[in-house]
Amino acid sequence: MLRIGFDNEKYLHLQSKHIKERIAQFGGKLYLEFGGKLFDDYHASRVLPGFQPDSKIEMLMQLKEEAEIVIVISAGDIEKNKIRGDLGITYDADVLRLIDAFRGYGLYVGSVVLTQFNGQAGVIAYQKKLEALGIRVYRHYPIEGYPANIPLIVSESGFGRNEYIETKHSLVVLTAPGPGSGKMATCLSQLYHENKRGVKAGYAKFETFPIWNIPLRHPVNLAYEAATADLNDVNMIDPFHLEAYGETTVNYNRDVEVFPVLNAMFEQIYGTSPYKSPTDMGVNMVGNCIFDDEAVSAAARTEIVRRYYKALHDNRKGNLGDDVIYKLELLMKQAGTSTEDRLVAAAANQRAAETGDPAAAIELMDGTIVTGKTTDLLGASSAMLLNALKKLAGIEKGVKLIAPEIIEPIQRLKIGHLGNQNPRLHTDEVLIALSICAVTDPVADLALKQLEKLKCCEVHSTVILSSVDETVFKKLGVNLTCEPKYETKKLFHR
Repeated sequence: MLRIGFDNEKYLHLQSKHIKERIAQFGGKLYLEFGGKLFDDYHASRVLPGFQPDSKIEMLMQLKEEAEIVIVISAGDIEKNKIRGDLGITYDADVLRLIDAFRGYGLYVGSVVLTQFNGQAGVIAYQKKLEALGIRVYRHYPIEGYPANIPLIVSESGFGRNEYIETKHSLVVLTAPGPGSGKMATCLSQLYHENKRGVKAGYAKFETFPIWNIPLRHPVNLAYEAATADLNDVNMIDPFHLEAYGETTVNYNRDVEVFPVLNAMFEQIYGTSPYKSPTDMGVNMVGNCIFDDEAVSAAARTEIVRRYYKALHDNRKGNLGDDVIYKLELLMKQAGTSTEDRLVAAAANQRAAETGDPAAAIELMDGTIVTGKTTDLLGASSAMLLNALKKLAGIEKGVKLIAPEIIEPIQRLKIGHLGNQNPRLHTDEVLIALSICAVTDPVADLALKQLEKLKCCEVHSTVILSSVDETVFKKLGVNLTCEPKYETKKLFHR
């Protein structure tokens, strides 16, 4: 049974209130650097059960009349066609997706900023494309010696070269398709230009993790390190906050390392700095909304193990180094967990050992574990999915939800006409077949209606799944892990 440990309503209220207070602190205008995902933050919802994936955008909706969005993208990422790993689309395409998403919520998107612009032909073409769509675009340029050469940076030859972004609202939220896009530099450049124009404006940073007011080695903060293990992010005590206030708070290495430079920039722009520590810059209220520490700790430990399996999976595909594996093993040890705590993995591996073929298992919300084995008609994941739906619907094990005479024509189509070598049905094909059966069969219809109950369930496969099956499980909202091995010994895998 999923145990809730986070008060989402309290979060929405506290977070929007705190941001309003920060706006007032700076005289009515705030540039807010938004780190992490504004939409679909499933990491946060997994480690903080009760946190809704779109909580941050819902929080912004409470500031709708005061807020506008500026999207930042690096010219280098446009030129390299950089891909968002979670969505499989390029950063430049994601800018358009983000604009549509924000507008869908009724939020005002003011402009797009191209950072590190150096005359790249592909970037100029992209700017023309955006402008043809009615989107305002601004260019920011590389600054030699950034961020160390502060006299140059905070001058007409540094920030002064950048185009001033025209904004209309008191809260300007800067977001980006991914890390390294230049959000912070864009904020600081705007402070420089606003100060030249006699406008009082401030800067703050919103990062959900690490959570500054829970312990450094709390499982939730360790889970953040696990999520960013490939980026070499490390949680640490904020030494500036400790020195200034005698209070222990948590931040991460990159913000701590860059703070002296930021502080010097603030002093150069304003004469004095409004902040004494990286923690001071933050506005995150997540830590104040945890009401069941045991629940979030357990969820975070589960997430760390999931991240370990994901790393093994990526390592097997040749996309991740061994050093990340070692780091995650250390994080599991620090959190007091291991792969043995993933019961659904043990169940799947046991089923595979019994049958000699790939197997899969799912842990339902009441703690029941249901398995599936490989058959002539179905892959293990498809069999497990049908078995889980039967269990949830109270249907006898022996009942066939999809008759063999329906499955066999699909197999003939796959092999005879679509060029597939594996006749077994993938999860998407099984769900389509089940939907067809549900039109005339009340039992199949009852099973199909259980799909929504799979959300947030834990699933484990004893082999790496096809991209089709992975996508289906992702859409169903289940938390999937796989053993780091393929079903066959072929070199090429789809």
